Amino acid sequence: MVKAADLKTKTADQLSEQLVELKKEQFNLRFQRASGQLENTARVRQVRREIATIKTILGEKTRAAV
Repeated sequence: MVKAADLKTKTADQLSEQLVELKKEQFNLRFQRASGQLENTARVRQVRREIATIKTILGEKTRAAV
């Protein structure tokens, strides 16, 4: 799990890249779950929460820039 304090030190570009990678992982996890190959079911929830955290911090950064 990623800490919010660690994410706040990153730039918006780094956060966007990490968001893209997490979305790809989420896509793959959905396919694994649908085909019955998913072993770590808790990872789905972790990825979803990390995506939400990154989106929140990106929103904070854009509002602070205005």
